[in-house]
Amino acid sequence: MVDSVPVFGANTYDATNEDVPAVSIRGFVKTFGKKVAVDNLSLDIPAGSFYGLVGPNGAGKTTTIKMLTGLLMPDAGSASIFGNDVWSDVNSAKRAIGLMPQADEIFKTITGLQLLTYAGMLRDMSRAESVKRANDLLSAFDLTEAANTMVSDYSTGMTKKICLATAMIHSPRVLVLDEPFEAVDPVSSANLKDILAEYVSTGGTVIISSHVMELVEKMCSHVAIINEGHVAAAGSLEEVAQGKNLEDRFMELVGGRHAAARIDWLNGGKSDNDPASSTNFNA
Repeated sequence: MVDSVPVFGANTYDATNEDVPAVSIRGFVKTFGKKVAVDNLSLDIPAGSFYGLVGPNGAGKTTTIKMLTGLLMPDAGSASIFGNDVWSDVNSAKRAIGLMPQADEIFKTITGLQLLTYAGMLRDMSRAESVKRANDLLSAFDLTEAANTMVSDYSTGMTKKICLATAMIHSPRVLVLDEPFEAVDPVSSANLKDILAEYVSTGGTVIISSHVMELVEKMCSHVAIINEGHVAAAGSLEEVAQGKNLEDRFMELVGGRHAAARIDWLNGGKSDNDPASSTNFNA
């Protein structure tokens, strides 16, 4: 059974082993039919970092996360968590990782307290310890009043919180989050950011996949830009940005921006130089 630890502590974090990357990926390859989703991708993620994975849709971020967390077998390549090979012992790797589920991947016909208790017991914790940690997390996530409410009745922000809490209940060394702030209101988003910042401050490592460059730039210490299944750039935020803001650097590496095609019917069929094309909405 797992011993009691602080809510946000990474229970097996070894401060004497800081030179070993939290995550090391070497030569990941994954194809689906003729589609190459991940193409010889390699990446090191430092322990204690807040690491952002950014890239356009279809870049291979989610596929990489699934291979890293033991949910999808790579066609080639390897991954290790603090030096321990993921695919040699998938169960041990999963114990070291907290993967935030998507909203449609959790049970919703049970209460928040029941969901977290169940998540803890799945991690080989006793029922008593699972309930204790569940209540600690509900308090930390400001969900105590909703502890006995069905998850199906939670708002989007509350659902995101309970999903993150299920990933944290076993106090993992590494948290992996795929678009955790999508469709979340500003207040809930701020609370989630505070919780994640505290987790990192206790020695945990957070890996976040996001399309929101401003969010990654504000929160992350490190970033990898992934495009067409491989790493276009990786390192500290400063190293990758090279003096630019992250969005500009992203567009420079990934490309894809083009001049918007003119649609005459959206402009009343008038040319840009036609004075009549200007509409005064205050008239």
